[in-house]
Amino acid sequence: MTTAAPATRLMVFLTEDDRVAHRSVAEELLLRAHDAGLAGATIWRGIEGFGATGRLRAARLPDLARGLPLVFEVIDEVGSVEAFLPAVRELASGALVTTETVHVSRTSSSRR
Repeated sequence: MTTAAPATRLMVFLTEDDRVAHRSVAEELLLRAHDAGLAGATIWRGIEGFGATGRLRAARLPDLARGLPLVFEVIDEVGSVEAFLPAVRELASGALVTTETVHVSRTSSSRR
């Protein structure tokens, strides 16, 4: 059986250098998303990139390998994502934050 529903994807673009107290911002967002009961969250680690500063960050260049890109991503119901946005604003002020409507499709199997 296949189920489908509209949802919202939240993406927060960070670097490994982004910190709140002693923890990475991405890790703190992940913990707060879990505590908030969101459907799930993922932290993606980039191997190369640049942002508003124009500074290139690349794993292949040892002298530039610090502060690699991270993306924190959540997909959940619109209301759940909107309720989580204040935490994002608190922890990741200045970060690029995007939301978009996505179509979620899950295929379940009788085998588990």
